[in-house]
Amino acid sequence: MNRTLLIARREYGAYARTVGFWLSLLAFPLFAVLGGAVPLMIRSSEPVRAVAIVEEGPQASGLAAAVRDSLRNDAERRDARARETAEKAAASTGAPAGPGVAEGAMAGLSRPKMRLVATPTDISTLPAGPEQDAAVRRHLTDETPKEQRLDAVVFLNRADGKPTARVWTARATDDTVEDFIREALNSANRKAVFESAGIDPGVVDQTEAFRADVSVFSPKSASGGEVSFRDKLPAIIGLASGFLLWSLIITGASILLNSVMEEKSNKILEVLLSSASATEILTGKVLGVALLTLTVLAAWGGIGAAALFWFAPEQGGMVGDILLSGGMLAWFGAFMLGGYLMYAVLFAAIGAFCETPRDAQTLMGPIMMILVIPMITMQMALQTPDAPVVRIMSWIPFFTPFLMIARMPSDPPLIEVIGAMAGMFAFALLMVWIAGRAFRAGALSDVKLSWKAFAGAVRGGR
Repeated sequence: MNRTLLIARREYGAYARTVGFWLSLLAFPLFAVLGGAVPLMIRSSEPVRAVAIVEEGPQASGLAAAVRDSLRNDAERRDARARETAEKAAASTGAPAGPGVAEGAMAGLSRPKMRLVATPTDISTLPAGPEQDAAVRRHLTDETPKEQRLDAVVFLNRADGKPTARVWTARATDDTVEDFIREALNSANRKAVFESAGIDPGVVDQTEAFRADVSVFSPKSASGGEVSFRDKLPAIIGLASGFLLWSLIITGASILLNSVMEEKSNKILEVLLSSASATEILTGKVLGVALLTLTVLAAWGGIGAAALFWFAPEQGGMVGDILLSGGMLAWFGAFMLGGYLMYAVLFAAIGAFCETPRDAQTLMGPIMMILVIPMITMQMALQTPDAPVVRIMSWIPFFTPFLMIARMPSDPPLIEVIGAMAGMFAFALLMVWIAGRAFRAGALSDVKLSWKAFAGAVRGGR
C-alpha cells in the first residue's frame, strides 16, 4: 500500500509542479468564456449595412415604402423582444426590472442589420444598363471613399404584377440584405392580394403587425404552472455536466496514457517494476491522475462559481440550489468515478504497449470515434431526454456516465438510473481486470501494440 501511495504521489507531483499544467488548467475556462462571448461580441459589433433602394419605373411604385415599413416593423419587434426578455429575466430572479441592463444588452444584440440611405444621383439618374451597373460597382468597391461607399443597392420592380428585386451586394457571401428584401416583398405581395380581395388596408396592417403573446405552462414547473427560466436551468446544468464530465475523464485518461507511454520509452517503467508489482504501479498511477483530475475539477468549479456569483448572483443561487438540493453533485461524483475507472485503466493498458504516439494510434482511433457518439447524443438529451435512442444508449457502459448525468434533471426512473449505474460499475471492474492483465504483459514486453497483441495479453499470453 505504501508503494502504491508513493507512486500516486509521484504521478500527481510530476504534473502538479509544472507551470504548463496550471496554464492549461486556466486556459480551458478562459477559452470556454471566449467561446460563448465571441459570437455575442461578433453579433453586437456587426456593422449596420448601408443600403440604397431604387424603384425602376412607375410600375414599381410603392415597393420602396413597403421595404421601409418592413424595416420599421422589424425594429419595433426587436425592441419588444428586448423588453420581454428583460421582464422575464427580472421575473425569474425576483429582482425589479430596472431600466436596463438586460434590456440594453438584448437591444445591442438585436439591433437592425441594415439601414436605408439616400440613393446616389449617379445611380438614380442613369437608365438601366451597363452604365448604371458600372456606377453601382463603383459604390460597392473599397476604392470608393468611405462616405460614399454602400453595402448594397436594391433595384425594385414588378413583373406580371408581382414584386421583384435585383440586389447588388459588396460581399458575394453576404445574403442578409437579400433575405430581408425577399421577406419585405413577400409581405407587400400578401398585403396587395388581401386589398385586391376587398379587405380593409387597416385590417391588413393590424394583421401584419400582430405578435402573439404565448405563455408556456407545465405541471412539472416549480410553481406547478407557468414555465420560467428556473425550470429550464436544470436541463442546461445536466447538459453542461455531461460535457464537463466528458472533458475531465478524457483529460485524465489521456494524461495517464502519455505518462505510461513516456515511462515505457524511457525504461523508467522497468525500474519501477523492480521495486513494485504491476498492480501497484497501475493502481498508483490511476490514483495519482485521479487526484490530478479532482484538482482540475476543483479549479474549474471554483472559477466558474466565483464568476457566476460575481456577475449573476441570482442565477448563481439557482444553480447552487439545483446542484445541492437535487443531488446532482452526488450523481456527478458517482458517474465520474465509474467513467474515469473505465477509461483510465484502458488508456493505461494501451500506453504500456506503446513507446511513441504513433504506436497508440492503432487502438486510440476507434476509441476516440466511439467517444464522439455521446457528445452528439447529449445534445438530444436537452429537449428529449427520454427519447428511445437516448435511453438505450445510456445503458451502454461506455456512454452511461455522460448520457445519464445529462438525463438526471428530467427525473428518469430510479430503477433505470440504478440499473445503468450498476452496469457501468460492473463493466468498469471487468475493464480493471482486463487492463490489469494487459498492463502487466505490456510493461514486461517489447511487443508493439496491435489488436492481436492486446488480446493475447488479456488471455495471459506473452
